[in-house]
Amino acid sequence: MDLIFEGILKAFHLIFTLDPEVLGITLLSLQVSGTATLISLFIGISIGTLVALTEFPGRRLVVSLINTGMGLPPVVVGLFVTIFLWRNGPLGFLGILYTPAAMIIAQAVIATPIVMGITLAAIQALPKKLRLQILALGATRLQMVWILVKEARLPLLAGVMAGFGGVISEVGASIMVGGNIKGYSRVLTTATVMETSRGNFDVAIALGIILLLLAYSINLVLTHIQQRERPR
Repeated sequence: MDLIFEGILKAFHLIFTLDPEVLGITLLSLQVSGTATLISLFIGISIGTLVALTEFPGRRLVVSLINTGMGLPPVVVGLFVTIFLWRNGPLGFLGILYTPAAMIIAQAVIATPIVMGITLAAIQALPKKLRLQILALGATRLQMVWILVKEARLPLLAGVMAGFGGVISEVGASIMVGGNIKGYSRVLTTATVMETSRGNFDVAIALGIILLLLAYSINLVLTHIQQRERPR
């Protein structure tokens, strides 16, 4: 208990003194995970909506693959992203392995199926006749899709929270593709693992608390938006 108490005190000390290293790690965590989430939203909502509104051979197989992707192990994602970005890999010419850009790619791969699966379920849950009613009122197909997405905005916001939560707390892929380089690619999760391995449990607990506060703050804002939009 003393160790946990010391960790809590250490966390508040690091926060209120604006420790430069911890501040840099926190901002990088937010930048990497935030960018990855935005990328996953663009890809996930687009493909999820397309699959939900389109009938084609093998559709059930595609849906099952999307649902399976929602549980992708981060270390497996990290392994394949590393292989692709390795100097002899297909994308090795980019030279971005062990950089924040590689971490963004890995986290986007993790978050995209989550957003895609929730989007697919949200659009499918809407009444089927709603599409016909929208088209009957003179809307184009693009306008119909936009209206359907707006109608499904509450579960889609839950998808945003799930996607962000899945990557801000991810550690395996981030270490594999980012390298945990001090002052360059070290984020809260990888720093927590490193401090734990060194036996600096008070610092590790402090970083863990900061990570929880960051995740809670982002989700608090998103939850406020979601509940404000809730039909009454």
